[in-house]
Amino acid sequence: MSALLKFSRLIDALNTLLGQAVYWLVLLAVLISAGNAVMRKAFDMSSNAYLEIQWYLFSVIFLLCAGYTLLKNEHVRIDIVTGRFSARTRAWIDIFGLVFFLFPTCYLFIDLGWPFVQTSFHQGEMSANPGGLIRWPIKLMVPVGFTLLALQGLSELIKRVAFLRGLIPDPLEKKQEKTAEQLLAEEIAAQARGAR
Repeated sequence: MSALLKFSRLIDALNTLLGQAVYWLVLLAVLISAGNAVMRKAFDMSSNAYLEIQWYLFSVIFLLCAGYTLLKNEHVRIDIVTGRFSARTRAWIDIFGLVFFLFPTCYLFIDLGWPFVQTSFHQGEMSANPGGLIRWPIKLMVPVGFTLLALQGLSELIKRVAFLRGLIPDPLEKKQEKTAEQLLAEEIAAQARGAR
């Protein structure tokens, strides 16, 4: 089990690294969107490539952060129901959901998505819009994103089993981390005290 937990930590590290790197794509999408709006309004110039890159980036953010979201336990849950159960019961519910819902869904998206990537790549598929972008890179994000999600699901499965065996604390227990707003408020208060 210790080897599996080490493998789980590697998956967690991979999805953490990707999740934090993808944060910057949000900024990039905002800058492109703002730049496109300024160019369109101020200079009456635009390109379909700017519009397409925005939804490409949104798709990349969504797909590459799905595993990171699962790692951080920030995905949609029905806590109003499961919150009444013991930690062990919640772990069993998660195991059931991972095995019978998450893994089959990921398999379908990977298995059905890969042929679309190959076809798009071999045909050199381009957007039908004038000035549009090539399509295969964004289609590739579907199997890549679901592979990362499946890997994180495997990591979560390992953690749930380890918890049930008493080897680790409850992985669903939220650690009370301060939000960015709380940290900022504390910094402002500290600076105000220092200025006196």
